[in-house]
Amino acid sequence: MGIIEVRDLNFFYSRFQALKNINLSIEPQKITALIGPSGCGKTTFLRTLNRMNDLIEDVHIQGQVRIDGADIYRKGFDLLKLRKKVGMVFQRPNPFPLSVRENVTYGLRVHGMMDKSVILERLQWSLASVHLWDELKDKLEANALSLSGEQQQRLCIARLIAIEPEILLMDEPCSALDLMATEGIEDLMRELKKRYTIVIVTHNMQQAARVSDYTGYFLLGELIEFGETTQIFTNPGDSRTEDYITGRFG
Repeated sequence: MGIIEVRDLNFFYSRFQALKNINLSIEPQKITALIGPSGCGKTTFLRTLNRMNDLIEDVHIQGQVRIDGADIYRKGFDLLKLRKKVGMVFQRPNPFPLSVRENVTYGLRVHGMMDKSVILERLQWSLASVHLWDELKDKLEANALSLSGEQQQRLCIARLIAIEPEILLMDEPCSALDLMATEGIEDLMRELKKRYTIVIVTHNMQQAARVSDYTGYFLLGELIEFGETTQIFTNPGDSRTEDYITGRFG
């Protein structure tokens, strides 16, 4: 059984059905890429995994999303606990307009951590994990908005892992970065999967092929095909997947 199990998932924005009968299992400590043309449901699906869509009015969901065996859509499910377990990185870096230190420690304080020695230890560990400690250890009081785009994205990841989640959701995390910065974030993802389960939405098929272990192809709200990345890219089982990967569609 995967760390994430999705069964018969249907999602509606008012009367519009954005996801249609999605079924898949996501393995722990692997990178799963979601590909497909714009508007096909990739990001909507990603946001169902930590109930970010709850923030949108007039949405309706059917089916189950189980994380570590627990149905996250059951009545009374603890959303704060869910958001601690399942963190999200967005298309554009979104550091708080605060210091580097405050960005990383913010989540710890929200979750009730008050021990200063533990906070300091977690600060150093999380920045080191994303290869920022050496760069920023003397700039911890600098405004996070003064950092480069790649540094800001790494900082956002450090902010997430400081609270020790199990799952990282990444929605086009490299779309606002140049080629060099993208390579750096991809290398970081490969390292992070040793500790975390990563689900990434990307329009860059080369990126999906480079970094992911599993790939799912979405089209018009349906999961057309899901499997090991090597198989999806070299021997897809559905002609629609092949058409998209080879550039004949999308």
